[in-house]
Amino acid sequence: MGKVYIVGAGPGDVDLITVKGLKCIQTADVILYDRLINQELLHHAKTGAELIYSGKMPGFHHNQQEIINDLLVKYAKKGKTVTRLKGGDPFVFGRGAEEAKSLADNGIPFEIVPGITSGIAAPAYAGIPVTHRDLGSSFAIVTGHMRAGKDDSIRWKNLAEGVDTLAIYMGVGNLPYICEQLTKYGKSKETPVALVHWGTTKEQHTITGTLATIVEVAKDAKIKNPSMIIVGEVVGLREEIRWFEQTLEYRQETVV
Repeated sequence: MGKVYIVGAGPGDVDLITVKGLKCIQTADVILYDRLINQELLHHAKTGAELIYSGKMPGFHHNQQEIINDLLVKYAKKGKTVTRLKGGDPFVFGRGAEEAKSLADNGIPFEIVPGITSGIAAPAYAGIPVTHRDLGSSFAIVTGHMRAGKDDSIRWKNLAEGVDTLAIYMGVGNLPYICEQLTKYGKSKETPVALVHWGTTKEQHTITGTLATIVEVAKDAKIKNPSMIIVGEVVGLREEIRWFEQTLEYRQETVV
């Protein structure tokens, strides 16, 4: 019997993978990898390792989740060391728990290797701390993507009234609805909002506004997924401590 490692690859910057995660890539016989991982990580795979793309795009799933689960079981039963490489952290909107349960149901040994999630990393690279002792003592990770045919189960009232900072994943397509719900339940329309596109990568682009203006700002900027939405007063610190994009600008000026 082989073993499966469900590994968080981090948010995009190749250097943000954990040491253990990198070891799992280097020793794997088979790697099933997602769309949003930095593919430079695959250069660390050993010679002869089988690389299987298992990414999903909005509206189109290259491999349905059930097929991915079956592949993990199949290769492990062949005695292979398998690394399931997932963007961010496998247990933060990564469906890692579904894969782990499938492995457990089939008696397959496995380990979970946590990764840095984009809800913390993307704002950090944009100069936005998700907590601050004066501006934000509570922080919530929220999905902005509602499953087709399902009612919205997100407790927007609780989020609007009780949480200082929101990190919203997969929400660009629902941005007008998100802003509407938060203001409907009492969040000030002047609450700062940031969208961080391709956070922690050289393509990172950040826009800011308020709950009243961010929809038009995002539309004008043509912001799409993958982007993190950050809502809260901490967004106001960006202009003082934004560091990564300034580094990129310096590099671009140097190249020119």
